[in-house]
Amino acid sequence: MQKIRHFIRFTYLEAICCVFPVAIFLALAVSRYLPSEPIARYDLLLVWCLFVQIMLLVTRYETKEEFKLILIFHAIGLGLELFKVQVGSWSYPEDAWSKVFGVPLYAGFMYASVASYICQAFRRFDLRITEFPRPLLASLLGLLVYLNFFTHHWLFDFRWLLIGLVAVVFLRSWVYYRLDETVYRMPLVLSFGLIAWFIWLAENIVTFFKGWVYPNQEEGWELVDFGKLSSWFLLVIITILIVAVEKYRLGDPSIEIKT
Repeated sequence: MQKIRHFIRFTYLEAICCVFPVAIFLALAVSRYLPSEPIARYDLLLVWCLFVQIMLLVTRYETKEEFKLILIFHAIGLGLELFKVQVGSWSYPEDAWSKVFGVPLYAGFMYASVASYICQAFRRFDLRITEFPRPLLASLLGLLVYLNFFTHHWLFDFRWLLIGLVAVVFLRSWVYYRLDETVYRMPLVLSFGLIAWFIWLAENIVTFFKGWVYPNQEEGWELVDFGKLSSWFLLVIITILIVAVEKYRLGDPSIEIKT
């Protein structure tokens, strides 16, 4: 009986944590069937994302500290989008006033929503991470992961080497989460993989509604390549590292550094 109650509680908390991503995905789905006049779809999505972000702050769903972290990831994601669209990794085929170098400005909010989920999960599940690598090492690893998203277009793609490095660095790291009075735990690397899997599923939904399209989807929708899982795995790592390092910097006891 307790397991059933905890499963329901877990599902409920996950749904609460996903308010921002779900708001964006629903808007992508609904806007696909709206007329392009008098406002273009991408412009409408930008207005919607701004409205949702403001409402999350006004209702105190997000704290000011969480919002600052989300802004950081918004900028990181938008920078990645600007580069990836220019090199042809994917595209946004519709016209809009809010497109900059081929990227609609609402795109940054999709990355920000991932950071929002991580921040909410920390607070609502009372997350605690043990044996976390030292901040300098974690920051360096996050930087290498982010740079590889750019440099692999000209140099060797180090993603699998980086994933192996992540496995080694976080080998002894555990994430603890609370449901009622019961505390559960799982390897931190496993949590990276699970979050990446669900983002990949969401990506299939987004591309189906043409939030963006990959080159192989321009003639018709196809399942997103499973190889993208590795990209989301690494992107999730960047998000969690940013949140965790900042929490440690602020003296949050939920991050226990490896001794």
